[in-house]
Amino acid sequence: MKVLLTGATGFLGANLARALIARGDEVHCVIRKPNLCIEGLDVHTHTIPLLDHPAEVARLSKVMQGCSVVYHLAGMFDPSPGGEERMVNLHVYGTRALLRAAEKAKVERFLYCSSSITVAFGSKTNPGTEEQFFDAVAAYGSSGALFTYYRSKIQAEQLVKGWKSLDTVIVNPDYIIGPYDVKPTSGQLILSMTKRWLPVYPQGGKCFLGAEDCAQGHIAAVQYGRSGERYLLGGHNLHYRDFMNEVAKVVGCRPPKFPLPKKIIGMVGAIGAFANGIDPHRFAGLEPHVLRAMQEERYRDPKKMITELKITPQPISKAIQEAYTWFGQHGYC
Repeated sequence: MKVLLTGATGFLGANLARALIARGDEVHCVIRKPNLCIEGLDVHTHTIPLLDHPAEVARLSKVMQGCSVVYHLAGMFDPSPGGEERMVNLHVYGTRALLRAAEKAKVERFLYCSSSITVAFGSKTNPGTEEQFFDAVAAYGSSGALFTYYRSKIQAEQLVKGWKSLDTVIVNPDYIIGPYDVKPTSGQLILSMTKRWLPVYPQGGKCFLGAEDCAQGHIAAVQYGRSGERYLLGGHNLHYRDFMNEVAKVVGCRPPKFPLPKKIIGMVGAIGAFANGIDPHRFAGLEPHVLRAMQEERYRDPKKMITELKITPQPISKAIQEAYTWFGQHGYC
């Protein structure tokens, strides 16, 4: 079938593009500019800005003619100056432009890739689910880049879900590991462990999933997902210590030995709050709410993905190996 994909030059989109090609789809990618993520791929590229302007909506609609599905994966976390406005423009207004275009083109199904940041989290014995409410302000603050990222993603979800003329479905990827992590994002921890010994591990945990399973989760959500529903894409609730031990086995390095003291996190967070005021982009990783999150159990329940989308998560060691191999092949480590 003919499909349209945004975000193909990013980590998740690059993996999805390959999965779509492998199943024989005719893939049209709306991009800003090409990069190595789509280099050599049998895709049709279209340089169209995701702007909610009549002219751009008309261009998008023309490309969508004959498309069965729109996979909207384009997104960003931008803590640099002006980043909050850019996130809102892309997540909210860019999504609205695509919805308008899909409506005009009579697309059969529209998938929006949001983020696990909008999904509740909990302990291993009581993980968060897609249906639970949680206090976003307590988790992410009431201002700043992280809260804007959350708010713009949840606003886009509401927009997609409320677009009654289209059959829509939403996916919420959690901590995804795999190849084509060009920035890198979630793979940065793997890279750090290849370059030097990290003696400490954060005391929290996350819900991990391989990029291949994540890509199949997008496709399965189109095939099996219920209209208006959202599906967490995650599979393995792991303490950071356990994840880092798996990384150490794959890359052949020493595993961490000591838990990261919470007092140090508090001190670094205070420094990070000051540093963010000077250079928000350079010191994004020191944002206090980001640091605190690594010390907390932020586990989520993948049951809905497993039962409704029929995705059985592969071992996370496989995804780590694939990420490590790709990083090595492209000169990251």
